[in-house]
Amino acid sequence: MKPNVLLITADQWRGDCLGIAGHPVVKTPNIDALAGEGVYFSRHYCQAAPCAPARACLYTGLYQMTTRVVRNGTPLDARHDTIALAARRAGYDPTLFGYTDQSVDPRTVSGDDPWLRTYEGILPGMSVKVRVPEDHAPWLSWLEARGRQLPTPKQDVWLPVEGPADPPSGKPPIYSADETETAFLVDEFSRWLSERNSGLETGTPWFAHLSFIRPHPPFIVPEPYASMYGPSDGPDFRGAKSPAEAANLHGFVKYAIESQEKHDFIRGARGMVADWDEATRRWIRATYWGMVSEVDAQIGRLVSLLKAAGAWESTVIVLTSDHGEMMGDHQLFSKLGFYDQSFHIPLVIRDPLRPGTHGRKIEAFSESIDIMPTLLELIGAKPIGWLDGRSLVPFLDGEVPDDWRDAVHWEYDFREVADKTAQEKLGLELDACNMAVIRDDQVKYAHFAGLPPVLFDLAEDPDETRNVADEPAYQSIRLHYAEKLLAWRARHLDRRLTGIELTPDGPVDARN
Repeated sequence: MKPNVLLITADQWRGDCLGIAGHPVVKTPNIDALAGEGVYFSRHYCQAAPCAPARACLYTGLYQMTTRVVRNGTPLDARHDTIALAARRAGYDPTLFGYTDQSVDPRTVSGDDPWLRTYEGILPGMSVKVRVPEDHAPWLSWLEARGRQLPTPKQDVWLPVEGPADPPSGKPPIYSADETETAFLVDEFSRWLSERNSGLETGTPWFAHLSFIRPHPPFIVPEPYASMYGPSDGPDFRGAKSPAEAANLHGFVKYAIESQEKHDFIRGARGMVADWDEATRRWIRATYWGMVSEVDAQIGRLVSLLKAAGAWESTVIVLTSDHGEMMGDHQLFSKLGFYDQSFHIPLVIRDPLRPGTHGRKIEAFSESIDIMPTLLELIGAKPIGWLDGRSLVPFLDGEVPDDWRDAVHWEYDFREVADKTAQEKLGLELDACNMAVIRDDQVKYAHFAGLPPVLFDLAEDPDETRNVADEPAYQSIRLHYAEKLLAWRARHLDRRLTGIELTPDGPVDARN
């Protein structure tokens, strides 16, 4: 019997914001417990940002260099396989609760198709039970059905009940802890699971994708999470002590700092993020931590639902994020660039059929592109030879492959296709607005198509504050990592057909 699959993504969740990760402040008891009954991958990284590029990598098992989804709104080429299509071929009906943000390939629809006017498309292969677009209309109507009176416009529900929105002071919104966007999706999943268990599909393995929006902005959270953490909690921010100092590190960082606007993070705020002082950043960070704990509580609800439905011992659970969040470090918010805070994300996998490795912590590097081949193996689907990711099942079996990666890679594209802002401010051509990053235990190297490189000696500078790319003592190291990055790209260029040769005896596939 094939297992059920529950794929959970929580948007914009930093990999260090877990109790099991050793965070000095953040409490995530339910995820910690899940990791105790599964396997925790402590050095897991996504391959792109923001949402659509990150998810394209996760959903296809391919690096950005092949998906070419470089920003929200970039079409996902219809030729790419997806985790949903593969699961469907294996007999599942992959069902979405939330969103996937995969823009439709314009070559596959007519010129007046409404999907051509949004980046919030549906991943090919996914059935949709609940779609939550950017305006959150389904959640807002659910709140109204519960008797909650909403303001006008309804999205002002993200404003604090008391006091101004800016400067942020950790005040809660009008809705309660059991009325969050996360709680809404868990309720919808619960209803769907109950319907399956009482209908014709009883006993049929299912595949559900719960795509939570939080802890993504706007940064606000109800009690008890609004006051769970305070601005005095936690360590100092990493990196420079001022926006000007941070901007001196590299031209891209300067551009990012000068571009970030408050309203992208706090509903009702106006002006530039660089104008927030440290006290304000600390309030926002405390709220973000509260949002993390709110999602953790709903993860606990999910576990209880599965147990009550008799599905706990037959369900593979994958809990991860699409990307991280700078959260004030290096004077930045959002998800961007070359810093770990944007790309190090959580990953917990629980396979009930592998209890022997439950509670194991994996310190080998893993990547979002590994999720697709891992799930395909766990559900007994046919492997796909051209994926960039590798199955993590050996780690679930207590093994460490001899040829496992010794570094992680990601890419970040900062082009602005519609308004050309990045190109104009940085003096770059459209296709020069990108970088590729290699990071191992000792060094991080970021190679830009149109800007100077960045090199961090992580052994000496773990907080990534000193770019040594131009220092004479580091020239051999810079060359070494540039060559490693070039070799990585050469190995992972689109391989869909490159392992096939047509011969007089017919096609030969080297990967089969």
